[in-house]
Amino acid sequence: MLRSAVERQFEIAGEALNRLSREAPEIAARLTDHRRAIAMRNALIHGYREVDNATVWQTAHEDLPMLRVRVDALLAELGDHQSSRRTR
Repeated sequence: MLRSAVERQFEIAGEALNRLSREAPEIAARLTDHRRAIAMRNALIHGYREVDNATVWQTAHEDLPMLRVRVDALLAELGDHQSSRRTR
């Protein structure tokens, strides 16, 4: 169940980044690993190859924390930008 839950969360994150790359490519480009996350989502969803549990676990522990930091910083920046646009 844990493996399934982790994979599902990667699918959701990858789909969100996929949509972001289509709708706001200039913002997606600021997340340097967004293409890798989308590729992982595609592999999980479509079963392009057998999923390597060690790779999923390693990604969750090593790559995901940094992606979260980058996304949080970007959201904070965009939130500040949106707030300042509303007050003008």
